[in-house]
Amino acid sequence: MKSVTVIGSGIIGLTSAIALQEAEFQVKIIAKEPFQKSLSHKVGAIWFPFEIAPKEKTNAWATNSYTRYLQDLPFPSGVSMIPFINAYTEGSNTDWKEQLPKGIVREAKKEELPNGIAQALHAEVPLVEPGIYLPYLFNQFLANGGQFELKKISSLKELAELGQLVVNCTGLGARELCHDKELYPIRGQILRCEKLNAISFADPTKKGALRYVINRSSDTIIGGTDYEHDWNPEVDPEDTTLILNRLKDSGISEAPKILDELVGLRPKRTAVRFEFDADHLHVFHNYGHGGAGYTVAWGCAIELSQVLKSSYTPSI
Repeated sequence: MKSVTVIGSGIIGLTSAIALQEAEFQVKIIAKEPFQKSLSHKVGAIWFPFEIAPKEKTNAWATNSYTRYLQDLPFPSGVSMIPFINAYTEGSNTDWKEQLPKGIVREAKKEELPNGIAQALHAEVPLVEPGIYLPYLFNQFLANGGQFELKKISSLKELAELGQLVVNCTGLGARELCHDKELYPIRGQILRCEKLNAISFADPTKKGALRYVINRSSDTIIGGTDYEHDWNPEVDPEDTTLILNRLKDSGISEAPKILDELVGLRPKRTAVRFEFDADHLHVFHNYGHGGAGYTVAWGCAIELSQVLKSSYTPSI
């Protein structure tokens, strides 16, 4: 059986591993930490193309991911469909709406808009709850015969020596691993609160002033921040105040009861690195998905499996 090693246990790594298993590869995941400690475990995880390029590839990946999430709906996977308000301006990428099923997306009505939003799209989109979905994927990976090993990889050379085919899904860690200076963090701070009585929405139209509300099954995620090149992994009380003020300015007067404060560093790049390595031809890079990891993960994974299956040449 063809074998491949995936590096990374976040949403990109897990979906890549399962898609490769479905393409009849024997897969092993190696990661420096379990999925419970990954960035993917503490994000809002709603289907929302944010801070990712290139647009043409992103839209296709996002559409295929949307379709794949629909397959998870009948199972206790943590995936559900919810109404979502997505603010936009003249320069925003809204092309993704053309690729979704007819009737899924429409212009939001004036009375639906949170304060401060002039125009937005209303869509039924997948909501993914990481605390449920990541274990669901990991157990599926193991049930498919997958192997998992905790191990820190310190160099691209070491990574390249891990197998006949290796897929690099290390997110922001690829900056050091691959000496990739195009990769940088966008710091996001969020609040996990008791569930609010408000529609889920996101307003990414003002750089440095991101705000959003994501209602999940038993709690609400309130965000956020989008500070580029900010490596601070700690909670900033001033950002907490800022997030709460933006919530109030949005017209939500209900004071949320905060359950947790979280910080994550989104792996942003000028364009997602989705290619074979120029020096290590058996290594494929799949990282740099910005704030849209869950939005494009399955689309990338499915294309990855097709690329590797078509290019695979067994050793003699």
